[in-house]
Amino acid sequence: MPALNTGFAMRTIHDFPHTFRDIEHSWIPMPDGARLAARLWLPEGADANPVPAIVEYIPYRKRDGTRERDEAMHRYFAGHGYAAVRIDLRGAGESDGVLLDEYLDQELEDGLAAIEWLAAQPWCDGAIGMIGKSWGGFNALQIAARRPPALKAVISVCAADDRYTDDAHYMGGCLLNENLIWGSSLFTLNAQPPDPAVVGERWRAIWLERLEATRLFPAVWLQHQRRDDYWRHGSIRENYAAVECPVYAIGGWADGYSNAVPRLLAHLQAPRKGLVGPWGHVYPHEGRPGPAIGFLQEALAWWGHWLKGEPTPLLDEPRYRVWLGEAVPASDGPVAGRWVAEASWPSARIEPVTWYLTAAGLSSRPGRERRREVASLQGTGASSGVWCVFGFEGELPTDQGEDDARSLCFDSPPLRQRIEILGTPIVELTLAADRAVAFVVVRLNEVSADGRSERVSYGLLNLTHRDGHADPAPLVPGHDYRVRIALNDVAYAFKPGHRIRIAISTAYWPVVWPAPEPVALSLVTGQSLLELPVRPPRAGDDALRAFAPAESAYTDSQVDLREGKTRRSVTHDAASGITRHDTVVDLTETGRVALSRIEPIGLTVGSGMQESFEIQDRDPLSARGKIRQRVRFGRPGWDVLVTSNVSMQATGTEFVVAADLRAEADRKTVFERHWCERVRRDLV
Repeated sequence: MPALNTGFAMRTIHDFPHTFRDIEHSWIPMPDGARLAARLWLPEGADANPVPAIVEYIPYRKRDGTRERDEAMHRYFAGHGYAAVRIDLRGAGESDGVLLDEYLDQELEDGLAAIEWLAAQPWCDGAIGMIGKSWGGFNALQIAARRPPALKAVISVCAADDRYTDDAHYMGGCLLNENLIWGSSLFTLNAQPPDPAVVGERWRAIWLERLEATRLFPAVWLQHQRRDDYWRHGSIRENYAAVECPVYAIGGWADGYSNAVPRLLAHLQAPRKGLVGPWGHVYPHEGRPGPAIGFLQEALAWWGHWLKGEPTPLLDEPRYRVWLGEAVPASDGPVAGRWVAEASWPSARIEPVTWYLTAAGLSSRPGRERRREVASLQGTGASSGVWCVFGFEGELPTDQGEDDARSLCFDSPPLRQRIEILGTPIVELTLAADRAVAFVVVRLNEVSADGRSERVSYGLLNLTHRDGHADPAPLVPGHDYRVRIALNDVAYAFKPGHRIRIAISTAYWPVVWPAPEPVALSLVTGQSLLELPVRPPRAGDDALRAFAPAESAYTDSQVDLREGKTRRSVTHDAASGITRHDTVVDLTETGRVALSRIEPIGLTVGSGMQESFEIQDRDPLSARGKIRQRVRFGRPGWDVLVTSNVSMQATGTEFVVAADLRAEADRKTVFERHWCERVRRDLV
C-alpha cells in the first residue's frame, strides 16, 4: 500500500551496543495450563547479567502478521540491552485457546501472569515495561491499572482511556462505520490458523476450535449502543488513580485516538508525559504523514530512567508536547507546522475565546436571534477521509467545499492576525429537530483566500445522548435543546487573511451510520457559539530539544512475491442519487491477493480486502456497507485460505449484520458458516 511521504528517510541500524539472540518461538505458561506464544530477542550475556524486559502483548500474529514491524522495534530494544518480548494473546497466532472479544478478564489475567513469569526468568532483572499501539496501548493501560509489582512503566501509543467515547465503535453516541470495518478485520483474523511448524499436528484441531467459536464482532458491539458496563470494563477513565506506574501517552492528530492523551495528562497522578504528532495510527518513527521522529530513541530514554534508574532529559521538559499544524496546499508531503509544548496540562495559559454563530457569520457579538435550518443530503461527508488514518494515500480529508455546500456554514471575517489553538474546541447550540432520533455534525474549518476549505477538527453528537451516554432519551420534535459538542482535540494555527468556518450537517457518510429518518435541524443564532482554546506564544518553544532522526533496526524476513495495490474512489450518480465509497487494499489489477514470503520460516502469506459503502441522498435506510477479505498461508504440503464477507444494513428499528466465512485447507473446504444477526436500534 503506497504510503505518504514522512519527510524523513528512516535510518536502518545494523550495529548495536549489544549483540542479541533472536528466539523465533517460546512458550509462556499460564496458571490454567494454557500457553501463550512469544518471540524473544535477548541480549547476549543476560543469563549472567539480567536485564529489564520490554513487552508488547497483542493478537496480530507475531509469526507473520506484524513480523517486520516487530523486528524493526524489538531488535532495536534488544540491541540496546533490553530483553524484548512480543506475545500473542490467547486464541491468536500459535497461542492456545480462543479469542472471544477485546480486553476480556481472561486477556488481562493472562497479561498479569505473563509479566510475573517474565520477571522471574534468569535473564530478567525483575523490571518490566509494556509498550503497545492500539490494542497493545489499551491493554498496557488496563494491565497497569491492576498494578502488577514488576511493571515499572508503560508507553501507550494510539490508545484510549474510554472504550465507548474514544474507540472504533461510537463517537458522540453515534455509530461509526469503523465498527463494521474493524469488526470485519477481527472476525477474519480470528479465523486464521496456527502454524503447524510450531504446534505440530494439533494445528487443525486448534484452528477448528477457533472457527467454531468465532463471533460476528460488529453485531457483538452493536448489542451495546449506550455506555454500559460492557464499555466501562477496561476503561481506565473509571478510575485513573488505579494506574500508579509512569505512563508516556502518545498519539497523532490524524489518528482516531488522540483525545485520550490530554485526558491522561490531566487525570493520572503517576509520573506522566504526553506527545501528539502529525501522524496517523502508526508508531512515530514510521510517522506518516510526517514528519517522523526518532521515537525509539525517545522510548530508550523513558525505559532507561524507569527500568534502569538512568538520568533522562525527558522529565525536565514540558509535560505535553504537540505538533502545531497549519494548512498548506494539498500534497503528499509532511504536515506543515512546528513543535510546541506546555509545562502542564490543563494549561492555565490557554484562553477560551468565544465566537457567536450569527445570521451574518461568526462574530465576537451574539447579534439578533434568528432561526437557520439544515437538512443535509445523506451523502454529505464525501470529503471526510477515513475515521482513523494509517498514513496511506487517499485517507486524509480533502477540500471541504462540497460538504460545506451541503451544510449550514458560519464564517468569520478574514483574520487580522494569526490565531493558534491547542485543546478542545467547543460548540454550544440551541436547536430543535423534527425527529425523535437525530445527530449533529460540527466541523471546524479554515477557509483560505482562494476558497479552499481545510478541516481542522470535527465533533459528533447523537442528540438523544445530550445528557450523557448512559441513559439516552428521545427528542421531542420541535422542542429547543441546549447542547454542547466537544470537537476532537487539536493544535492548529489559523493564518491571517483566512476565515474560520463552522459547518453543521445532519449526516456524515461514510464516517457515521445515518439516523433512521431524514432529519432537519432548526438552530437559533445569537445563542449558539464556538469556543476556541487560544494558545498565546511561548518563548520556550524555540528552545525545545530537537527529536533525533527516525531510525529502526534492520529487518530481513520478508520478500515480496506479488505486489498489491491500494485504490480508493468516491463516485456520485446524479440519476440515482447514490454516493459510493470503494476501497481495494493489497489486490492486483486482476483481483489476486498480494503475496510475500517469510524466508526464515519458509512461509508464504497473502491478503487482500475490498470495501464499499453506499447511500442514496434522500434515504438513510439505503445505507449499505460490505467488506470482503481473503487471507492465504502456504508452504510445501500446507495451503490454507480464509475468505470472509461481512455486510450491514438497517431498517428503521434494527440493524442487520450478515456474514459468510469459509476456510479451506489444501483446496478443500473444512469450515463454512453463514450469520445473520438482527440488533434492535437503541436511539441510534
